[in-house]
Amino acid sequence: MALQTFQQDCVALAEEKLRDGRIDRRAFLGALAALGAAPVTAHAQAVRELVMVNWGGIANEGFGRFYGAPFVAANPGWTVAQDSTGPSAGRIRSMVESGRTTWDLCDSSSSSSIVLGRANLATAIDYSIVDRTNVIDPAFAMEHGAAPYSFSSVLAYDSAKFPNGGPTSWADFYDLRRFPGMRLLRRDALAVLDGVQMALGKDKAALYPLDVPACLAKIREIRRNAVFWNNGSESEQFLRTGEAVMGQIWHTRAKVLEEETRGRIKFIWNQGVLQAGIFVIPRGNPGGAMAQRLLASMLANPAPQVGLLQLLGNGPTNPAAAAQVPEAFKRFNPTDPANVPLQLTLGGEWWGVNYPEVNQQYLDVITG
Repeated sequence: MALQTFQQDCVALAEEKLRDGRIDRRAFLGALAALGAAPVTAHAQAVRELVMVNWGGIANEGFGRFYGAPFVAANPGWTVAQDSTGPSAGRIRSMVESGRTTWDLCDSSSSSSIVLGRANLATAIDYSIVDRTNVIDPAFAMEHGAAPYSFSSVLAYDSAKFPNGGPTSWADFYDLRRFPGMRLLRRDALAVLDGVQMALGKDKAALYPLDVPACLAKIREIRRNAVFWNNGSESEQFLRTGEAVMGQIWHTRAKVLEEETRGRIKFIWNQGVLQAGIFVIPRGNPGGAMAQRLLASMLANPAPQVGLLQLLGNGPTNPAAAAQVPEAFKRFNPTDPANVPLQLTLGGEWWGVNYPEVNQQYLDVITG
């Protein structure tokens, strides 16, 4: 009897730590296993938890507050845990192929959702649960992923370097004669080559398929006058220090720089590359169909998406959200009705098929 009471006390303490975030689900189940098989079975079934995986930083707070909390409030008995270890396609593949999937919903991308879906590593979105009409663009509701947020790759520049007027298009960005100075590009072909294709004059309404050889030739022309970023913080720093006079960076980072420099560093929405913040469900996820319901709630509720915009800068995707965005945030919202027509929506289907080969060709060019 004393042993049973001790086990119950230990289980209660472990549950308290799990709720407070002091341990994760894996550690919780390990603690139960150490106490014997019977408590494990009972309590593993009692703890109904979904694990949402993001890329770290303030996303933990944002996704937990605006996605997880409303779902938990509407679904008593369930919790949503945030995991910030980074849900790369490679890690999802390893987890699923090992038969030990512990993630339920992962922050991914259009192209990755296609790659994972084709490899049978992601679960198809059940659109009898997830409402397709809750996104502003059909490209945001894909076969193996749907987007509760958006972001854009935009042209940012240091206006102090161009007293006669800054660049207004990707054609200007690639014109080193009229606009001299170092360029800044991502060390990844996605969105970069889309911008190059627009610089080459192709209509953004019919941009795909990309003319990859022509795009790479243009990159080759400027590579000696370019630096390349690997992460968002790095992209800010290149412009902040003046190492680059203009760059293609995420709009969330451009907003930080504009506010920090009191408008000296500016960015434009024209020819921005609008991208879907796609979430995928790894095959064999422990939460089963409840992950579909969590994703459905993330798309269906515009108010939390507006809250995420205010905290992280990510654009809402629900059609009703734009009207709820405070005036001060509208010009920083990639899906504002005034900003969407200026941009190109990234061709996720094309990139999903072509990304591995094209990205390697791009890396070969910039490191050649």
